[in-house]
Amino acid sequence: MPDILHRIGVRNTDASRAYAALTTADGLARWWTTETTGDTRLEFRFSGRGGADMEVTEATPPSHLTWRVVAGPDEWLGTTIDWTIRTEGEWTIILFSHAGWREPGEFMHHCSTRWGTFLLSLQSLLE
Repeated sequence: MPDILHRIGVRNTDASRAYAALTTADGLARWWTTETTGDTRLEFRFSGRGGADMEVTEATPPSHLTWRVVAGPDEWLGTTIDWTIRTEGEWTIILFSHAGWREPGEFMHHCSTRWGTFLLSLQSLLE
């Protein structure tokens, strides 16, 4: 199964701050979509263009987080979104994967681009 993979580095922030941006509705709303609610089941909406619901399946502060997509675009159902956070000197490294796609179709390509854009927004927030 194909996966979307990205990596960002953020200078002069710590893993706890990055983890909070991924695990609180307020943190998520500051870099992804303002229409974010939930805690162990997250609901993301995009101004009338739909959205997705995720269940938090693993949370190990401040280094790891996994979501399973339970509602949203058909291609996303059953996929997992995984975040690994580590510190390397003055850098906080965030590894991202959106795994378990059934096939590498055009929508997956679109989502990879969108995820990259949102991860740059996360990087800007943390810097």
